[in-house]
Amino acid sequence: MTTKQLQKDVMKLKKNKDVTILAHYYQPIEIQEIADFLGDSLRLSQIAKEKANTKYIIFAGVDFMAETASILNRHKHVLIPNYESCCPMAAYLTPEMVIDFKEKNPGLPAVVYVNSTAAVKAESDICCTSSNAVKIVKKISNEFNSNAVLFGPDSNLADYAEQMSGIKTIKMPENGHCYVHSQISLEDIKAIRKLHPEAKLLVHPECKREVREKADFVGSTAHMYNYAKQSSSNIQDFIIGTEEGLLERMTQDFPENKFYSAKEKLICHNMKKHNLELIKYLLENLDDKAFEVKVPLEIAKKALIPINRMLDYS
Repeated sequence: MTTKQLQKDVMKLKKNKDVTILAHYYQPIEIQEIADFLGDSLRLSQIAKEKANTKYIIFAGVDFMAETASILNRHKHVLIPNYESCCPMAAYLTPEMVIDFKEKNPGLPAVVYVNSTAAVKAESDICCTSSNAVKIVKKISNEFNSNAVLFGPDSNLADYAEQMSGIKTIKMPENGHCYVHSQISLEDIKAIRKLHPEAKLLVHPECKREVREKADFVGSTAHMYNYAKQSSSNIQDFIIGTEEGLLERMTQDFPENKFYSAKEKLICHNMKKHNLELIKYLLENLDDKAFEVKVPLEIAKKALIPINRMLDYS
């Protein structure tokens, strides 16, 4: 069956079901095209809470995103097309590690990136996304009257938040990172700039500091998308330093512009584990518990507090 036919089948099934499909920018473009809502982690968290007014939510993203949607929608059924779609970054931080860091640093708030498990969120004081990390660090340090915060699991985002806020971030752990963004090197940037000297370089804050400091703009996927949207009439070429799904989205939405990847094969293989066949199956079998994401009640209750605090601060 062709991609177009699968998309038509999915759209037809979706029309007759009480379901909302959420998709992250890193999803394959054919999934982005059939989603009800598209966005980055913060936007999709807000949509899950405020706009997904259906009995079922199909979340085309990685596991922690579906967990967050489940926590925010206890009375709904949150389904993930492929339950093997996990975030390797999240594995760097465990709830026991957060507890240990807090015991060794009394009085400091624990800021946990949404790229973490529900159990880790439950031990934090507040969550953040790449969109709002700097704002969250500033606000929570002010609330706790501290000049430092605990921050995990992404060490590069922690470094960016520290650099932009002036507030020290104690990394939980020191080496947590995204395998996609951390592979972009200074040599890669020099090489792509040599090929496209007039292009604006947009990179994600999960990149290393030496890469971020060479960029024209640093921001989340949504921020990069909006930067390109707002400047597409004045700037012709863009170099994109994030997962290729965003580049595909921009190429489709802004056909008059040219987009180049900062490095070849910037692919999150975990994000790409979903496909139209699985989404079609879910639409035909919405009550298949094998695909449902349900966070245990006690963990969900504890995790909801830092998630809501993040949403309130955003």
